[in-house]
Amino acid sequence: MRTLDSNTSLRIAIQKSGRLTDKTITLLEGIGLKFDDYKRSLLVKCRNFDVELLLIRDDDIPEYVQDGVCDLGFVGANTVAEDEADVTILRGLDYGVCRLSLAAPKNGGIKKVEDFSGKKIATSYPVLTRKFFEERGISDTTIVTLSGSVEIAPRLEIADAITDLVSTGGTLKANGLVEIAKIFDSETQLIQTNKPLSDGKKQLINKMLQRIEGHKTAAESRYIMMNAPETSVPEIKKIIPSMKSPTVMPLADNGMVAVHTVIPIDTFWDVMEQLKEAGASDIVMLPIESMIV
Repeated sequence: MRTLDSNTSLRIAIQKSGRLTDKTITLLEGIGLKFDDYKRSLLVKCRNFDVELLLIRDDDIPEYVQDGVCDLGFVGANTVAEDEADVTILRGLDYGVCRLSLAAPKNGGIKKVEDFSGKKIATSYPVLTRKFFEERGISDTTIVTLSGSVEIAPRLEIADAITDLVSTGGTLKANGLVEIAKIFDSETQLIQTNKPLSDGKKQLINKMLQRIEGHKTAAESRYIMMNAPETSVPEIKKIIPSMKSPTVMPLADNGMVAVHTVIPIDTFWDVMEQLKEAGASDIVMLPIESMIV
């Protein structure tokens, strides 16, 4: 295992346990970082990269990064915004996607945002909730701050309504609540401290960002191969939404070529149908582990 140097190695904060943990570890492993069993320790060293992970509560991550205890952190945008942390957001990561929403009892009198005037609202996100109402000129709501299970607050008569994180809406429905308005869109973010960083750390961060971009692009792309008459190549090149010009190689059969390229996965079926019409055959789609663009 590498010996970590405080001037060049990175300490990265991630959630110790929860909905973001496994996906963050999967991402880090996907960009080539190798760790021992991260579930057995709070501080885990990377075996092949100058990185160590600090596994802590997600609510603590923005503060640890802000204070420079950790150089980077993987954390929900909702947590960063709620803490009003002094950090730099390097990029969103397209997982842990959810929204912070206002919700009220389905059969109650609250049907629109204006109806929250004068009401008690239970939430674990008082800063974002208060800001939402202030921006709309509603200043007489009472915010009841709870650390969890806010969805039962109306049933316990602690509050008239709630704000809470919503993914599918199943929890709201199970508790007789209906979503009234969205306050904040959230996803996992990679954040960086604003404390001074050594050149060595900056280089490692840039390398990680490049790997993450390649990993993300690969996950959203597919490698496709096909055979086609050579005369069809100009039309095929017009159809393919390729990052660059496709690779074209002659086949043993006269007048036939193999075409290889990379396309976005969400366009594959439409593109495949057009390729068939243009004369392509034997179309094969393959996943991509990673790529550098």
